[in-house]
This record gives sequence, C-alpha cells and structure tokens, in this order.
Amino acid sequence: MASSDPHKLMVKADKLTKLSLTRWSADWKSATQLYEQAANGFRVAKNIEQAKIAFEKASQGQEMLSSPWDAAKHMESAAALAKELHNWREVADFYRKASELYNECGRSQPASDALAKAARALEDAVPEDAIQLYTDACIMLEEDDKEQMAFDVYRAATNVYIKLEKYADAATFLLRWGLAADKCNATNSQCKAYLSAIIVYLYANDFKQAEKCYNDCSQVDAFLRSDQNRCATKLISAYTEDNQACTKAADRRC
Repeated sequence: MASSDPHKLMVKADKLTKLSLTRWSADWKSATQLYEQAANGFRVAKNIEQAKIAFEKASQGQEMLSSPWDAAKHMESAAALAKELHNWREVADFYRKASELYNECGRSQPASDALAKAARALEDAVPEDAIQLYTDACIMLEEDDKEQMAFDVYRAATNVYIKLEKYADAATFLLRWGLAADKCNATNSQCKAYLSAIIVYLYANDFKQAEKCYNDCSQVDAFLRSDQNRCATKLISAYTEDNQACTKAADRRC
C-alpha cells in the first residue's frame, strides 16, 4: 500500500524529477501526481506552508506536462495558501503566474480574474500593488474586447484610490470605466461612471476639475440626455451658488 505521509510523497516526487545514473529522464507525470497528493495531505493536516510548496511544485509539474490550465489551478491554490500566511509578495507572484498560464490557454477572463484575486488580497496590506493588479486585470480584458466583464474591477480599483484619498486618480479611472462602457453600449453604466467622476472631484473640493469634467462629459450625447446629467447639473449649480454666496459673505466682512 502506497504511503499517504505527505512528507514521504514529496521526497519520492522530488527524486522522480532528478536525473541519476539509473534515471536518465525525469518522470514528471508520476511526480506531479505525488505532489498533488502531498498538497492535499498537507492541506488537510493544516500544514499551510508545506501545502503551498507542494501546490507550487504540482503546478510546475503540470506545466512540464504541457497542461497550463491545471498548472494555473494549482498556482492559484498556492496563492490562496500564501494569503493565509500573509506572504503578500508570493500572493502577487503566484496569482500573476496563474494569470500567465491562463493566457497560454487563450482565456483572458480567468487570467484577469487571477489578477483581481491578487488585488483583493493585497488591498489592505499593499494597496499600491493592488491598484496595479486591478489596472493590469482591466487592460487584459480591454485588449480582448471584453470591457463589460471588467466593470467590477473598475469599481474595485476606484474604491482603493478613494481609500488612499487619491481622488484625481479615482476620477480618471471612473472616466476610463465610462469609455469602456461606451465601447460595449452599456449606456447606463457609462453615465453613472461619468456622474461618479464629477462627484469625486466635488468631494475633493476641486470645483474647477469637476466643472471641466462635467463639460467634457456633456459632449457625449448619451450623457447629455441622461438622468445622471440632470443630477450633475444640479450639483454643479448648487456648488456655484454656494461659492457665490461665500464670496458675497467675504466681501461684506471686508
């Protein structure tokens, strides 16, 4: 009966991947099966570090066997375990590797999803890295003409920018979302993104940019005729009136 001790399975698998006087070629098929068994055994035993290593090796094995899809799945498992260990660099690296492997399969959606998973994991610990991962996830879908599948990613990236109080960047990303929505005829999402960009500028007390954003977006016929435009018009008017009132009050004090 074969041993179920994951440590012994790892040792046996490692031996199968190394050349010797009696082994002239690596047996990646048998080794990969052993790595997979070991990974599951370590995971059941709550040995997270060793399970992570085993899944990483299982991924390498599947890659050697020309099975990038299975390799990507194992790499995502390794990334999830790295997250439990709070090893943020490995989380990013493993999910990026999984994304590359999905791309080898011609699957931009799961490739983008892998980057978004990494970004979500890193939002609190390394928010700047999370933003880059979200951006790369969007680019991947944009290049494959799948912008509509990226809407949640645009939203998530915007939220991180706002948490960091990078309001200009948040507004820029919302405008990018609006353009993507326009490309796939998602008019309602487009108009909401434009309105949100204007609101972000107003929240940041940058009325000049808010007004410019409003004027630029109003050049788009779909936005000009929308409920969101009417809302934006009222907001801009309210801020204009408030600024005029403040100016008059200041003049009176002088």
